[in-house]
Amino acid sequence: ADELYNAGSSFANYFGYDPYGNRTQGLPSFDDFFTERDEFGNYTRPVGAFRPIYVAGFIEDKFEFRDLIFNIGLRVDRFDANQQVLKDDYVLFPTVKAGEIDGILEEDVDVPNNIGDDYVVYVDNIQNPSEVLGYRDGHTWYNSEGAELADASALRVSNGLPAPLLRNPEQTNSVDITSESFEDYSPTTNFMPRIAFNFPISDEAKFFAHYDILTKRPTYANRLDPASYYFMESRPNTTLINNPNLQPEKTVDYEIGFQQALTTSMALTISAFYRESRDMVATRRIFDSYPIEYVTVDNLDFATVKGMTVSYDLRQTQNLTIRASYTLQFAEGTGSNSTSGLNLARTGQPNLRAPIRLSYDQRHQIVGNIDYRYGQGSDYDGPVIGERQILKNTGANLQIRGGSGTPYNPQSNFTSTALFSNNPAPLQSGAINSASLPWVFRFDLSVDRDITLSKEDSDREYYLNLFVQVLNLLNTRNINGVYRATGNPDDDGYLNSAFGIQTLVEQNSAASFSEYYTMKLWNPTNWQLPRRIRLGGRLSF
Repeated sequence: ADELYNAGSSFANYFGYDPYGNRTQGLPSFDDFFTERDEFGNYTRPVGAFRPIYVAGFIEDKFEFRDLIFNIGLRVDRFDANQQVLKDDYVLFPTVKAGEIDGILEEDVDVPNNIGDDYVVYVDNIQNPSEVLGYRDGHTWYNSEGAELADASALRVSNGLPAPLLRNPEQTNSVDITSESFEDYSPTTNFMPRIAFNFPISDEAKFFAHYDILTKRPTYANRLDPASYYFMESRPNTTLINNPNLQPEKTVDYEIGFQQALTTSMALTISAFYRESRDMVATRRIFDSYPIEYVTVDNLDFATVKGMTVSYDLRQTQNLTIRASYTLQFAEGTGSNSTSGLNLARTGQPNLRAPIRLSYDQRHQIVGNIDYRYGQGSDYDGPVIGERQILKNTGANLQIRGGSGTPYNPQSNFTSTALFSNNPAPLQSGAINSASLPWVFRFDLSVDRDITLSKEDSDREYYLNLFVQVLNLLNTRNINGVYRATGNPDDDGYLNSAFGIQTLVEQNSAASFSEYYTMKLWNPTNWQLPRRIRLGGRLSF
């Protein structure tokens, strides 16, 4: 197994299986990874399967109090990752705490009053400590006098990192790690109240509101991989290490609205909403950790989405049904997804947390649905040939979707995006996500007809629905993505730049190189799909 791990440059990655692809029998303990050997004395490195425990339940009730209609519920989720987690993100080995320091150093240590007994002690030398330089509580650092520090720079020693006071000073390399550095994951229980109510203002208008709390179990980089800690120093410190101690993400949702009947079949709804997401998973660099700094993920990010929606509804009136809405929203936060800050973390930049426009911030959104449909029998009012209702149970549906473009990061220089290596390095222009893609509009048309296959005296009813569906009816070339330097979906600007001209000069055939380069720039994912026509049928009984 150790040969397949190849000192961190692994040829195999497994959990719930052995290194050779065989399903693991039984339930190997976490300690087995560090201790279990075969009959030849080789470490077998068993890694158990990921077995999280998730329990959820809810209770809900609807009741009326005078003119008020309430929907009140409570959902309870309990999540247990059911795995081991590091006791201390900053130190891979067991440490001496401030309350245990008496008698360890040659000279007595006067611990400041504001330093707790469980604070980690930092000294001047790992192997031969003689002086206390400071303390740490979680992510907060203190000097030897108990004054809070902005960072740990004042505690760094000759190796460029702070030196924690270890229980076993011989543990100096990540391969010295044992199960003593880990503890059980602490299960999380989330209570999520949900309240919705509405009440009539008049016979033709009503007010409504709701408040929800929602949680989502961590789903990214949350499985324990003991090998990532064991080989931490032999792998690049830019390698992302899973965090088995991730907590569920939480979203708090508010909405208030007003609905007004314009006629007996027509209504207008105006609503405002606010959503706040907390504890979102984001990449971070653990600075000043021992024995090496590393990149992992944590519950760091937050985001807010606020806006309003105006909706128009026309119930079926003389064969016509219309639903349309316009939404104005603003989405801001510290990260659009779990890897938004990965490049910053890998380059050793601080864990910056500043609100920016998120990548899914579509400022304007328009949605419409127009349906025109004929009935049958006495409800039919369409064209008739003889006594045949030629368009009975036939209808057409037009869906309209449009909106402003989502943001992207503009670039101030031209780079060779179509080559194997992107040169020179791209440079950010302006603020993050300060540019936007063009507006997009799409029309989808569907024409269908219901046909009754069963006889009138039959106990069983069979229906056949035949349809023609035309997606992207107008064959609009909506843009999904662009090259950051130009804002165009088919040109990155490199061939006309100084670097690109020099590259062309170095080619055997500048014309051929230019043609092939341009062909590769035409990435089909930069556009939405063209017009597509589907013919089909659905049988129901």
